[in-house]
Amino acid sequence: MAAIMSVIIAVIVILGLRSGYYLVLRNGDTDEEITRFRVSEGDEFSITFIHSVNQYPLTDVYQIKDGKIYVIRTIYNNFGAGVQTEIEEGQTLEINENGEMVVSGFDMEMPYLSYIVGTWSDHTLTLNGEEISLRETCGRNCKVSFSCEHRYF
Repeated sequence: MAAIMSVIIAVIVILGLRSGYYLVLRNGDTDEEITRFRVSEGDEFSITFIHSVNQYPLTDVYQIKDGKIYVIRTIYNNFGAGVQTEIEEGQTLEINENGEMVVSGFDMEMPYLSYIVGTWSDHTLTLNGEEISLRETCGRNCKVSFSCEHRYF
């Protein structure tokens, strides 16, 4: 009986360690899970890509809040067609140490976040200091949807 209880406790501990929030990437057309990453409350992640119209890098930064994804800032390397040109109420524009323009103050939930991975330039997911190629992970022209999901294992 003691051995069975030990196994049950071990399984509960292992499952408890694996449960929590995950950033889940799915194929936006089929809803098939591509991959997932463990995240915690307050974690930030970003997507960087070359903007198709203005042809400069753009980074969208998101944060996990209350188990949901919120956009919190965007980093531009150059103003131009197709990117935000006006600062709205509650937003700020600053120039960072790299000379990039940082627009912050969005704090807006993104219940439907998706990107189409470029064919001529990659989209890069940065999470916990690790850069992940979405082209390699998901494939060219893949519509990738992002969600924060709580998993019980």
